[in-house]
Amino acid sequence: MKKNKISKNWLIKQHKDPFFRQSKIQGYRSRSAFKLIEMNKKFEFLKKNTFLLDLGSSPGGWSQVATQKITKGKILAVDIKSMENIEDVNFLKGDLCDSVIYEKIFAYFNKKADVVISDMATNTTGNKDLDSYRTGELCLRAMDLAKKILHKDGVFLSKLFMGSIFTEIHEKANKYFKKVVKYKPLSSRKESREIYIYCEGISKSFKFS
Repeated sequence: MKKNKISKNWLIKQHKDPFFRQSKIQGYRSRSAFKLIEMNKKFEFLKKNTFLLDLGSSPGGWSQVATQKITKGKILAVDIKSMENIEDVNFLKGDLCDSVIYEKIFAYFNKKADVVISDMATNTTGNKDLDSYRTGELCLRAMDLAKKILHKDGVFLSKLFMGSIFTEIHEKANKYFKKVVKYKPLSSRKESREIYIYCEGISKSFKFS
């Protein structure tokens, strides 16, 4: 009964959400599309020739936005969940922890990419501290890949939740990248701990291990 009540409240909340309604009108698969649109307007990292890696891509909202900007580049979407086909997007289903998936990502880009975006998040448990930590671990995993696959002027953008692991993520980002900015899009719910970290340019002081 409690679970059904929570699900009903969630549905009511979704339908009252202007970004949710607008995503349906514009044909986006998720309201998160508007987060990427806003962040790209601010930081201008999606170009027509961009080689883009979209991590945690399903259901495909971010990849849809990317195809509107990237007309001569390459887009690879990766997720452990299935994702319906999007024109001009190559999809790879698998876990980022899998070395085979890792190798396929590098092979696709011929070693280097321009932008890595990650909207990965763990399934919520109701424990905000635990959810924050687990999603933070995914951010660190994505960052580890980004620092290896990006060009020296590349961009890494990732979701995380404010919590105990944020300091570790911020410190590592400042170690690996020249520019680090934390940003909360207007389309991110006010009550949510969700935030994004935008990183640009591999630091000259950073040496690959």
